[in-house]
Amino acid sequence: MRTIILASASPRRKELLRRIGLEFRVSTAHTDEVCDARLAPRECTKALARHKAECVAHYHPDDLIIAADTIVVLGNDILNKPVDAGDARRMLRRLSGKCHTVITAYTILDAASGKSRTRAVESLVWFRKLTSHEIEAYIKTGEPFDKAGAYGIQEFGALLVKKIDGDYFNVMGLPIASVAQTLKEFGIVVL
Repeated sequence: MRTIILASASPRRKELLRRIGLEFRVSTAHTDEVCDARLAPRECTKALARHKAECVAHYHPDDLIIAADTIVVLGNDILNKPVDAGDARRMLRRLSGKCHTVITAYTILDAASGKSRTRAVESLVWFRKLTSHEIEAYIKTGEPFDKAGAYGIQEFGALLVKKIDGDYFNVMGLPIASVAQTLKEFGIVVL
């Protein structure tokens, strides 16, 4: 079987791929995660996922690369990972009581042949109205700092969410059902 490389250091993505029984190695893509502001959010995250896969493929020319990027979109604004507690506070205040979109794009790239597929999955997430105390308590958990939109739905961040419409695992950072279907195009059958 071919070696699968996950082009991400995200513990959530590693956990999700392990959950579906994939064996893989990790090779982090050291890239700037800033997107061309002229691109629509969906195209932005697809471009970032492709770029990560291509960067890692240079170091693994015979392997199958899986790369992903997740963004949170509120209105027309992309909420990336917060740079500090103040940034996290501002994001959480903006998300409070509102619906936002989580877009995760992933690229599967066969580095040997150059064949690749890039897909994007969108989910809607509604936050309940948050108090200042709840926002401060959540920031103190440390969870907001490595996550787009300053929250992780699979941890304490679940307490901020009123409901979701779409793929829960997409909100976590990798839509595993979609990934598993795309892997079939590369001869890898998960189920």
